Amino acid sequence: MTRPGADQSLPRLADLAAVAAPLEPDAAGRRHLVDLAVAHVEEHLAAAPAALTLQPMDGVAAALAAFGVPEEPRDPADVLDVLRRLVDTPGVATTSPRYLGYIPSGGLFSAAVGDFLAAATNRYAGQAAISPGAAGVEHVVARWLADAVGLGPDAGGVLTSGGSAGALIAVVAARETTRMVSDGGSGRPVVYLGEHTHHSLDLALRIAGPPDTVVRRVPVDARHRIDVDALERAVLEDRGGGLLPFLVVGTAGTTNTGAVDPLARIADVAAREGLWFHVDGAYGGLFALCPQGREVLEGIERADSVVVDPHKTLFLPYGIGAVLARDRRVLETVFAPSADYLAPAPAGEPPSPADLGPELTRHFRGLRLWLPLQLCGRAAFAAALSEKVLLARHAHERLRSAPEVEVGPPPDLSIVTFRVPGREPDDDTATAQLAARLRRDGEVFLTTTRIGGRLVLRLAVGSFRTHLSDVDRAVDVVLESLPEGQGQLVAKDVAKPRSGRRPEQLELEFSPGPPHADVLACEADVLGERYGNTPEELRSAYSHHDDRTACLAVRGPSGR
Repeated sequence: MTRPGADQSLPRLADLAAVAAPLEPDAAGRRHLVDLAVAHVEEHLAAAPAALTLQPMDGVAAALAAFGVPEEPRDPADVLDVLRRLVDTPGVATTSPRYLGYIPSGGLFSAAVGDFLAAATNRYAGQAAISPGAAGVEHVVARWLADAVGLGPDAGGVLTSGGSAGALIAVVAARETTRMVSDGGSGRPVVYLGEHTHHSLDLALRIAGPPDTVVRRVPVDARHRIDVDALERAVLEDRGGGLLPFLVVGTAGTTNTGAVDPLARIADVAAREGLWFHVDGAYGGLFALCPQGREVLEGIERADSVVVDPHKTLFLPYGIGAVLARDRRVLETVFAPSADYLAPAPAGEPPSPADLGPELTRHFRGLRLWLPLQLCGRAAFAAALSEKVLLARHAHERLRSAPEVEVGPPPDLSIVTFRVPGREPDDDTATAQLAARLRRDGEVFLTTTRIGGRLVLRLAVGSFRTHLSDVDRAVDVVLESLPEGQGQLVAKDVAKPRSGRRPEQLELEFSPGPPHADVLACEADVLGERYGNTPEELRSAYSHHDDRTACLAVRGPSGR
């Protein structure tokens, strides 16, 4: 008999606890699950070097939907088998050493262990008042990243989910710090971006840019870098027209070509004109760790804010970026929260991650970088980045030596672009056919983009697993897969360049086939007939002879 006033739900508590028991496995259950997971990962990584880089993706979503979510617990082995078949295998194999598309990563195993530890211990990294150790790890990592790009002793930053979130934080900081929010002034604010600036900056400006912002696209040079003279002219013209220039964005490694803008010269313009100077270094900023990268990144240390993505150039699993400020107090002024329910910051501690960005609840991201740094050391990362730069230069040289391929500028960092010319300068047919063939065969994975309206393939060296044999095999596959019967060849050196040749010297080249529009051809007698000297005249004349004719041209070292 139940006593009057007794809680009628109490007898059910034991039953509810029994049903909820799978949420808290005992030590044996945890060990079994971890053993299964480790075996699963080992099988996946052991197969990665030989696996195709692209596997069929048809029906995956439907199969996962059919598997659904159960009412009762499933056998872990069955669940991991579904994961292997429907998640790990289909699509692009980003763990492959021959994954050379987009911006490769690879996913360091030590970083995965860091994520496991962070998730299992579930420390709250947002505030030092809750977990001083977790917040301290994030501070140490952010400080190390700021030091890596040379931002100076007052610098700091916060870890983000990636470059897009970092760009948004940087735009807000620039907006607030330069007081570009409309306050009664009549001039419209102006932002200066390059032609190849990442779309995350457009998105950030759309979300958080000052009202009525004018986005000015600055042209690029033959190496796809911002034309600084054009930038300076645009700023002066806008200021003279009553507009309010306030932000210029330089890129340390564009996604399209890997080009690095002239950061030092942009910094000069920003300093003279009072602009906030932001550098999108999501891909390339951390190449500053190696000597080859430091050479091309000169000026990044003068930026007001920099975004870097350790899940790109430090090979970590996806989902960790950072926004860094030369003056950490800027971020703290803009983002530090204030609420009665928040615990006060411990005295003498550096700002918590929640003080430097918009996230209050956040994943303990810092451990996935802190642990690899401890276990591998800085030198390992610097050596790997040097290797990637040298591998890209090697791939560029091999492709440049292939007569069927038109190669882009020498890589600033680790991305090489190339195409297969058609019978007309803007004919993308052969390049599209090559891209489709590579995708179909799946041995190597490359992506495409458009440069100057023309389709090009990108070979991006970025995984810590990618070494010389992988790059050589990728180039071999490209050359073996070239479309047949195109009737078009491009420039190739008559002789090997002599050792010690100055890079600024011009090269004399012999190019079978009709010329391209951007080649200044020498006037010549061909098959007893005299032809003109403009691309249009030459193309018209050569079309009668196809590949039986030839063009003699002088090109600069950039290939133009």
